[in-house]
Amino acid sequence: MDTYEKLESQMKEAMKQRDSLRLSVLRMAIAAVRNTEIVKKVKKLEEGDVIQVIQRMIKEHRESIAQFEKGGRTDLVDKEKLELEVLQGYVPKEMSEEELTSILKAAVQESGFTSKADAGKVMKIVMEKVKGKADGKIVNRIVMSLLK
Repeated sequence: MDTYEKLESQMKEAMKQRDSLRLSVLRMAIAAVRNTEIVKKVKKLEEGDVIQVIQRMIKEHRESIAQFEKGGRTDLVDKEKLELEVLQGYVPKEMSEEELTSILKAAVQESGFTSKADAGKVMKIVMEKVKGKADGKIVNRIVMSLLK
C-alpha cells in the first residue's frame, strides 16, 4: 500500500472513530496531494512526490509553531504540534546529524570538492542519497562546516 492509499484508508478509520483532529489533518494532506496532481497535470503522483507534499506540510507546521510561540499562542502551538505528529507518521524517519555527517564526509571525499564554492554540487549528490530523510537546511549547514 503506497502512502496515498494509506492516507485514504486511515482517513476512513478516523471517520469511524470520530477522531476529528486526525481526520482534519488527513483531509488536508489528501487535498494537498490532489492539488499537486492538478498542478503537475498527472493522474496519480509518484510515491516520492506524495512524500514531498507531506514533508512540505510538515515544514509549514514547524514554521507555524515557531510563529505561534513568538506570539505567545500556546493553544495554537499545541494544536499544530498534534497535527505535526500525525503527519510525521507518513514520512520516513529523519536521519540524525551523526548519520548525515558521515554521509556528507564520504560524499566530499568521493567528489574531491574542497571549497565552499562547490557546496551546491556536494548538496546535489547528498540530497539524492538522503532524499526525504533529511532537511536541506541541516544538510547545508553540515556541508558548509566540512568545506573550507
